[in-house]
Amino acid sequence: MNECFFIGEIISDLDFEFLINSKNISIIKFKIKLEDENTIIVKGYNNIADFCYKNLKCNDKVFICGKIDSRMEIIINEISK
Repeated sequence: MNECFFIGEIISDLDFEFLINSKNISIIKFKIKLEDENTIIVKGYNNIADFCYKNLKCNDKVFICGKIDSRMEIIINEISK
């Protein structure tokens, strides 16, 4: 399994959705801009999605520990502001 670490600034709105007929209850997706000006899409499920929705907003700096999925998006394992 791959594990990666990112520091960046949230540059999009946080897109929170409830999932139906899935093993996960909720998902959140947003974009961050890294220090080298690249942008990546990150997503989190369930408790992480709830935490992000309640505590994060556009222009916040975040530290993310996660893994890369098959779509080259980052799945959040841990996040802090």
